[in-house]
Amino acid sequence: MTGYWGTAWKRFKHNKVAVAGLFIVLFLFLIALCAPLIANNKPYIIIKNKALYFPIIIDYKQFEGVDLKKIDGYKLFPPIPYSYSEYDLNAIVVPPSSRHLLGTDEQGRDLAARMIYGTRVSIFVGFVAVFIYVTIGIIIGALAGFYGGWVDIIISRIIEIVMCFPTFFLILTILALWGQSLLNVMIVIGITGWTGIARIVRGEFFKLREQDFVVASRALGSKDWWIIFKHILPNAMAPVMVSATFGIASTILIESSLSFLGFGVQPPTPSWGDILSQSRDFIDFAWWLTLIPGFAIFITITSYNVLGEGLQDAIDPKQYY
Repeated sequence: MTGYWGTAWKRFKHNKVAVAGLFIVLFLFLIALCAPLIANNKPYIIIKNKALYFPIIIDYKQFEGVDLKKIDGYKLFPPIPYSYSEYDLNAIVVPPSSRHLLGTDEQGRDLAARMIYGTRVSIFVGFVAVFIYVTIGIIIGALAGFYGGWVDIIISRIIEIVMCFPTFFLILTILALWGQSLLNVMIVIGITGWTGIARIVRGEFFKLREQDFVVASRALGSKDWWIIFKHILPNAMAPVMVSATFGIASTILIESSLSFLGFGVQPPTPSWGDILSQSRDFIDFAWWLTLIPGFAIFITITSYNVLGEGLQDAIDPKQYY
C-alpha cells in the first residue's frame, strides 16, 4: 500500500506546472552546488612538462600570483573561464558574446560568473533563513498548541505584537545596528519571519492533541516532549513544508531587495539584487545588466511559488475527494 507521502507524490506529479517548478528549483540548487566547477579562472587540469596538476582543487605554491591562462601546456578550463571577481579592463560593459556569454559589468567582470555565484547566495540565504524561522515557529507554535491555556494566551499575544511590526523596515533597522553581512541577513530574516509558521503549527496541534493516538500515548505515561515530537509534530509537518516553500521565495525576494538597496550581501560577493542595483546607471544602453538578474529573480520566485501551490494541492484531500 502507498503511504501518505506516496499518495501526495502521485497527486503532485499530475500538476505539470508544479513539476516544472520543482525541476527549475533542483536545477538552480545544482548550479549553486557546482558553481566553482562551472565558473572559475582556474583550470580543471594542467599538463606541463609531463606533470599533472589540478589547480581547481589544490592550490599549488608554484602557481601563486601567476595567470594560469598564460601558462604553457595543456589546460582544461570550466565552461565559463572567469572568476566572479576577475576584472577585464578591456571588456567594460560589453554585450553578450562568445567571449562573455552574458556580457560584462561596469568593472569588466563576467556577468555569467557573477550570476552563477549569485545563485549560491540566494539559495543559501533562502534555505538557512527559512530553517531558522521554521525551527523557531515550530517550537513556539507547538508549546502554544499543546499546552493551551495561559501559555497559548501569552504566546498568541507575542505573535500578534511581532506581526504588527513592518518586517522589511524592522530588518533594515536591525541590520543598521548589527552591521551588514551575509550571516546577519540570514539571522535577521530568520528571527522576524517565524510568526506564520507558529500560527500554523499551533492550529495543527489544537486539532491533533485530542486524537486517540495522542490520548493513548499520554495514558501510557509518555512525557510531553515525546508526545510533541514523536506523535503530534510529524503529523503537523505537511502544511509547514508548504509554508516553508513559499517562505524561501519570499526570503530570496527580501535578500534581493536588501542587496538592491545596499543593505544585503557586501561586495565583492555577488548577489542578484546587487547586480541589479549596479545596473541603474547603465539601464539605457546595457540592457543585459538589468534583464538577466531581473529574470533570474522572477523565474526563481515563480518556481518556488508554483512548487508550493503544487504541494498544497497534493496534501489537501479536499482537492480530490
